[in-house]
Amino acid sequence: MKKLIVFFVFSVFGSSFSQNKQILYNFTSVPQSLLSNPGSDVKYNWFAGIPLLSGFSASAGSSSFSAFDLFANNGVDFNAKLRNVVFSTSRNDKVSINEQLEIFSGGFKLGDWQSSSYISFGMYQELDVLTYMPKDYAILALDGNKDYLGKVFDLGDLNARGEVLSVFHLGYHKKVNERLILGARGKIYSSIFNVSSTKNSGYFYTIEGTNSTYNQVISANGLVNSSGLTNYIDNYSGNAKSDIIKKSLLGGNLGLGLDLGLTYYPKENLQFTASLIDIGFISHTKEIKSYRYKGYYNYVGLTPDFILGNANDLLTEFKNAIPLDTLHTKYTTWRPVKFNSSIQYSFGDGRNSECYCDATGVKYKNALGAQLFVMSTPRIPLMALTAFYKRHIFNSLEMKATYTVDSFSAKNIGLGLSTTLAKVNFYILADNLLEYKDISKANSLSFQLGFNIIFPDKNTPD
Repeated sequence: MKKLIVFFVFSVFGSSFSQNKQILYNFTSVPQSLLSNPGSDVKYNWFAGIPLLSGFSASAGSSSFSAFDLFANNGVDFNAKLRNVVFSTSRNDKVSINEQLEIFSGGFKLGDWQSSSYISFGMYQELDVLTYMPKDYAILALDGNKDYLGKVFDLGDLNARGEVLSVFHLGYHKKVNERLILGARGKIYSSIFNVSSTKNSGYFYTIEGTNSTYNQVISANGLVNSSGLTNYIDNYSGNAKSDIIKKSLLGGNLGLGLDLGLTYYPKENLQFTASLIDIGFISHTKEIKSYRYKGYYNYVGLTPDFILGNANDLLTEFKNAIPLDTLHTKYTTWRPVKFNSSIQYSFGDGRNSECYCDATGVKYKNALGAQLFVMSTPRIPLMALTAFYKRHIFNSLEMKATYTVDSFSAKNIGLGLSTTLAKVNFYILADNLLEYKDISKANSLSFQLGFNIIFPDKNTPD
């Protein structure tokens, strides 16, 4: 049993990730910033991402513990460190995964160089996982219930979702006037794999009865949905590679999504932006297999030690306590909606070839601002607040530095660099730079990089 828990905790930490991309957001010298705000104030005649190289991001994070807490060579027994991690967490502590790989992308201005309309498009692959810490399950697995008479274990602690999907998107934005830019992006989701268990409820408790007996009660109502996995589990004999490619190319479970965004200039050097990303759903109708555990179990006996504490086969014993049904029912999942908003003050009126020219035509080298990020989750929304500074160091090199406070860290310093030489744009963005001196103690790490071909607007300085 302890090996099972060790594997669970390690695998959860090893794949943790936060979806906030605060360095990329409104970093408009990078075309991929359009994915976080379709109403970004971009200045390209056209751009094309280099296939499979234009955008890749990866990150790891945990809101409650680090690898050092489990694997530090400090003379403390591993089982003791594992117990410390489990008992120091709460049911609202979370870990997540969100990896993205851009397959292709591009964009172009509609009409001549004076046009104020813009089209962008592309395809990317995404891995998205969110798991809350199932603390009561972990306590039962480690200790059983013998020493917890009267404690009510919450079976709703199991709350997790995971998905691999591909996304095709087409965006349009228009400069309405000198102060306002509006944008929208339509998406088609093609889910390759999905596992979801987010609406569980129930309880388990043990109390002391009369004549040295104990009364144990389990009331459970749980559901685990899955799609796209059954063919690979039940005596699969096909070609997994071709199946996955087919599902990626609109052959999986399909859904629709919408992004909305805007940029507004109250004054020529004051900018406000906002966006809503992934307002959408996926309908799961293919390769569906769901598991429901629902029922009520009451045991009166001489031993208080429920079998979860010392069984070798946790799943088998749980099925003996609560009936487990296998279902093949269609279900719908909603994408996690992301809200971004920022305010930016630009200054340093250089009026030369080494300074920035915003939508109003006034040139600024520097910008200070703040950004808010909110993402929907099955429980408490994930939030982050960022302060940032941007500067054009040279005409072809722009820098953005950030300081972020979120669920994973209160000392997250990030840095992004974007350079365009001979129409080739390269960018690299990294978060939590202070943690790189000992990454085993880091609660979160992330980086993004990519290459694009850019032909700038004729009004933008060369």
